[in-house]
Amino acid sequence: MHILGIRIDNLGKKEILEKIEFFLDEEKFHQIATINPEFILQAQKDCDFKNVINMCNLNVADGAGIGYAFLRFGKFLKTRLAGVDLLEEILKIANERKLNIFLAISKNGLSSYFEIKTVLEKKYPSLKIGGSDIELSHQSSFISHQNREDDDRLPITDYDILFSNFGAPAQEKFINSQKNAKLRLAMGVGGSFDFITGKIVRAPIWMRAIGLEWLWRFAQEPKYRAKRIFNATIVFPIKILFSKK
Repeated sequence: MHILGIRIDNLGKKEILEKIEFFLDEEKFHQIATINPEFILQAQKDCDFKNVINMCNLNVADGAGIGYAFLRFGKFLKTRLAGVDLLEEILKIANERKLNIFLAISKNGLSSYFEIKTVLEKKYPSLKIGGSDIELSHQSSFISHQNREDDDRLPITDYDILFSNFGAPAQEKFINSQKNAKLRLAMGVGGSFDFITGKIVRAPIWMRAIGLEWLWRFAQEPKYRAKRIFNATIVFPIKILFSKK
């Protein structure tokens, strides 16, 4: 189904995980995006971002607003899977398969590459993890602090999975630029690693279940979250209400 021109794959959790297993078996690059109301609004004014996410191999619904949008158009969303939950599921599968993972971590994020790597290695001991802290320049190019390359491409040809936490739309565009024959799966994870490292405490399960995780996040980061929550809870519903498809 398409919401304001953005494709969302209406799959159950089991179907999503089966697709991920298939992606890891298939010898080609696959990109996954977790679509929330902010993604959809951003795509309305960024054609490149819109094209990238609509070309993704799997678009998973993330955010209570997506479920309401489905209802508005007479459909029922099978499952809403938060980015951090999907990330954990992929990590479990990767750990069982003993895969190589590359972490492209924002230099300006709360959690550093070393902190994330340390936590993941304890939780998923069979993973082989590489990566680095990456700086996004004002020209929207990606510069490794090891100064490995002058362009946007990183030396990730020996890895099976790529995760990037630059935030949308930068992480999706970055991932799309990193396609190679070895990478099987890549996904932007936003702030998910901050939950895993404990830098940010996640909302109680009951709040997540009824779609109020945004309220918890607002209470933790009011200045940073105010505009984003306004867009997700006011602007997006209004656009959906008056949209014909």
